[in-house]
Amino acid sequence: MLIIQKIPENMFEFSQYLGFLAFLTILTIGFWLMMFLITFIVPYWIFGGVRELLQERKAKKALEQA
Repeated sequence: MLIIQKIPENMFEFSQYLGFLAFLTILTIGFWLMMFLITFIVPYWIFGGVRELLQERKAKKALEQA
């Protein structure tokens, strides 16, 4: 015997729906923020640090030779 259950018309209440949308929004914002940080900010920070280190070494070497 096959029992057919009726699918409820309102599976979620509106507040649950808004909570889910808020969660998805925050998750999406976080994802794109991480992508931005990984692709632009971190390489810029590393490149700037290395460049500054090389400039300091160059300046120290110039002072020792003078």
